[in-house]
Amino acid sequence: MRLLARVAALVLCLAMLLAGHPDVAIATNAKPGGQLEVVVVEHLRIKVPADGRAAWLQAEQGSWEPWLEQQDGYLGRDLLWDSEREEGTLLIRWASREQWKAIPETEVEAVQERFEQLAREATGQGQGNPFPLVFEGELIPAA
Repeated sequence: MRLLARVAALVLCLAMLLAGHPDVAIATNAKPGGQLEVVVVEHLRIKVPADGRAAWLQAEQGSWEPWLEQQDGYLGRDLLWDSEREEGTLLIRWASREQWKAIPETEVEAVQERFEQLAREATGQGQGNPFPLVFEGELIPAA
């Protein structure tokens, strides 16, 4: 039942994104017995040119992915790519806003530096962030 609830939430998020609402999403987490619990979603958009898509995913896999999996309250994430805007959208699900915001900024900065290092290596860019942040937000349930 939990897998079904997560698939339903992902389908809802994708439908909303494809319908032209990239800044709106709702995520759910199934409780025992099939009851749904609404969670907070960290929403990020970054510039990802078509020729950098594989490098972006590689850098994510080598930095944010393993780090996030170790964080208290982390439930999962979806990486989406908009070919028209050439942007990556990250929807990161957290069990609570408190758990998400309790992560020290110094840890986040260290992981971001690792991400940028891997991204520069993969793209051949000498300095800076090959995939700059375009939008940062927080999504909460509408009801």
